[in-house]
Amino acid sequence: METWDLIIIGAGPAGLTAGIYAARSGLKALIIEEKIAGGTVGDAPLIENYPGFEKISGVELAQKIAAQCRKLGTTIHEFEKVTALNLEGEEKIVKTDKSAYKAKTVIIASGSSYSELGVPGEKEFRGRGVSYCGICDGPLFKGKRVLVVGGGNSAVATALYLAELASEVKVAHRRDALRAEETRVKALLEKNNVKVLWNTEVKEIKGGKIVEKAILFNNKTGEVSELSIDGVFIQVGEVPNSGFAKEAGVKVDDHGYIIVDTRQRTNILGVYAAGDVTNHPVKQVGTAIGQGITAALEAYGYVKRPYFYKQ
Repeated sequence: METWDLIIIGAGPAGLTAGIYAARSGLKALIIEEKIAGGTVGDAPLIENYPGFEKISGVELAQKIAAQCRKLGTTIHEFEKVTALNLEGEEKIVKTDKSAYKAKTVIIASGSSYSELGVPGEKEFRGRGVSYCGICDGPLFKGKRVLVVGGGNSAVATALYLAELASEVKVAHRRDALRAEETRVKALLEKNNVKVLWNTEVKEIKGGKIVEKAILFNNKTGEVSELSIDGVFIQVGEVPNSGFAKEAGVKVDDHGYIIVDTRQRTNILGVYAAGDVTNHPVKQVGTAIGQGITAALEAYGYVKRPYFYKQ
């Protein structure tokens, strides 16, 4: 097995930024990504809070970061899944579904996956009207009726995007106020073809070959109703992709997020974590990038200045 100075697991903003700083520091670095480089930021229809870009699509931002990372010389393996880690000793072993690698240091930047509602019909109609990505599947619902489930930034951003395509957009939120940024909420409420269903939970998704309706429950009045729709876009949060790390002895909190200190160090010497997979309270592109920078510079110190870092 070839030995790398640094292996980064995940090619989202945190992982790619770590790759950029690793390359600039002279580390021989490999990024392993289960899907395509860019991470879930590529699913964001529009990003308006990243410094330097008044407006930019998630796909474009992800492509720019990935291109810079490659240009600097960091190797990126796409469509390769990490299956197991052995983090004991000086040399770390990273096993994937294609190969195995040795590394002096490891950064876990595996991000998170979309949370599911866990209601009847959700799994059955996935890909047949149930979606977790507005920018991926939104164009399929041009001129149709859609339901967005959630009340945070992702849900509101998805609803705003779909409002430009669909004939009607309903937003089901289980509380009486949206949790998204005020500017986004204001923009959403100004849309003529958008209606927010307050205190509303989705209890079931029904249909034939494709989605046809959703069963809704008003948790304030107790009323149960049916909503005729063509698609359901679920935006109710994420769960950390940390299972393989936990199995290798990396400590996680009660919610599965990897516990790190202010220098992105985990409980295992030479192993760091960055981005949405960590217990950092803010899940944004900007914070993920900052963590990726710190993790890469810490890994550099561990490899090149062991006297100060291996303690």
